[in-house]
Amino acid sequence: MNRRDWLKATGAAAALPLVGRAAPSMLEMQIVRLRLRHTWTTTMSSSEYRDTLHLRFTHDGVTGLGEGAPIVRYGESAESAREAVESVREFLVSADPWEFEKLMAEVFRRVKGQFAAKAAIDIALMDWVGKKLGVPLYRYFGLDPSDAPLTTYSIGIDTPEITRQKVREAESFPILKIKVGLNTDETTLAAVRSVTAKRLRVDANEGWKDKEEAVRKINWLESQGVELVEQPLPAPMLEETRWVRSRVHIPIIADEACLHPADIPRLVAAYDGVNIKLDKCGGILEALRMIQMARALGLKTMLGCMIASSISVTAAAHLSPLVDFADLDGNLLIANDPYRGVQVKNGRLLLPDRPGLGLTVG
Repeated sequence: MNRRDWLKATGAAAALPLVGRAAPSMLEMQIVRLRLRHTWTTTMSSSEYRDTLHLRFTHDGVTGLGEGAPIVRYGESAESAREAVESVREFLVSADPWEFEKLMAEVFRRVKGQFAAKAAIDIALMDWVGKKLGVPLYRYFGLDPSDAPLTTYSIGIDTPEITRQKVREAESFPILKIKVGLNTDETTLAAVRSVTAKRLRVDANEGWKDKEEAVRKINWLESQGVELVEQPLPAPMLEETRWVRSRVHIPIIADEACLHPADIPRLVAAYDGVNIKLDKCGGILEALRMIQMARALGLKTMLGCMIASSISVTAAAHLSPLVDFADLDGNLLIANDPYRGVQVKNGRLLLPDRPGLGLTVG
């Protein structure tokens, strides 16, 4: 088989037009309201729904799907994400999607902040690439889907009665992630432990404000069978977190303190690992860089997500064989997911084997 025949067989020949540039792409956007199964409460907010930005990027007869779940803490909204994408529309529809690394670098240069918008673009491009090549993204990255870790199921802050109800509903998940960080932490854990003895992880979302309180809480949580704690103190309190880490025995994972690749080196002495989210960093490609950097520096890695549809959560799941911990349940917390992608069976992530993200209409 000569080179041209091989390119045709793999579907790559379409990327090499014989004359001139390929036809312009099409880009469609929609803000989608995702309804939560339960009111979602953390130390930062309480909500009944989340709005995310969905993209459809079409080029050469193939459409890639993307999603960005904006984070209010960083001044983002679905509308600001839409405006950010609109600001680079002309560039996106005229660029060559096969040059996705170069394309995303230019998007990062042109768009300040708005990382959920960047994630939506990145995910749509990578879905398009996988579809054009005819391979799932995990295979494109050379990964074995059976290496994906068990995912946790998150329990938001609520009354003891509702907390017990949520834990019962999560019966099939072997590991739970409990949101804490308020003065109700002991009551919350008591409610959880009254109905289950399973493995627990905890996310304080910067809720504890001084280092002595954090040490006291973490050591108590360890006595309750908690195996790790995310973001016990506010992100700027790096020295205080280092002090806490020297006085506790279970791992501390950075969440709000770890947004981008440049954040990781300074976290080494204060944290045991990092939680990487596509909407915080700007997509699959950036998340992959963060995983590789964290591993090179000896840190544990976790893939997390925002409350989002199966587009965003499945995109993260395709990288999950690379990480130590997974918290990829954002799509399971909503009642109107428009797509089906990664599935969960007894906590195990089952990656779709269809090309690209492998999504189907829900």
